[in-house]
Amino acid sequence: MADASTNKRIDTASRIIKAPAKVIYQAMLNPEALVLWLPPEGMSGHLDTFDVREGGIYKMTLIYEGDEVIQGKTSENRDVTQGEFLELIPDKRIVKTVHFESADTQFSGEMIQKWELESHSEGTKVTVICENVPEGIRKEDHDVGLRSTLENLAAFTE
Repeated sequence: MADASTNKRIDTASRIIKAPAKVIYQAMLNPEALVLWLPPEGMSGHLDTFDVREGGIYKMTLIYEGDEVIQGKTSENRDVTQGEFLELIPDKRIVKTVHFESADTQFSGEMIQKWELESHSEGTKVTVICENVPEGIRKEDHDVGLRSTLENLAAFTE
């Protein structure tokens, strides 16, 4: 989906997770938990900086696993992102900026990532919305990655 006013892509995914919003929200803000569930299948991660507060910054490195050499956004087998927490509403919403460290201009710019938590009869509906997705990220790959991350979050919190 693209925003007609700016012609910038918006990717989104959602899933019902059989856990309370409070548990999910805490998993999103706990650095030890985050590195376990956020990396999509085939990747691992670590946090270099993680200052959880509105205006706080973070820096995360995602590492492609396996023997195959993959050209990541930042370097061989690596995607490094950094950004700022814009909004933290306990058990409801997290909004942050995402900047990819990359020499490739197709990955430059500021992506806004919103995580929304809504009560649902079976638990919590978790929706991730990525606005202004860099053109270098293939939609098909991003959709698979977002679904994988939500599956990981469900497995971690359920």
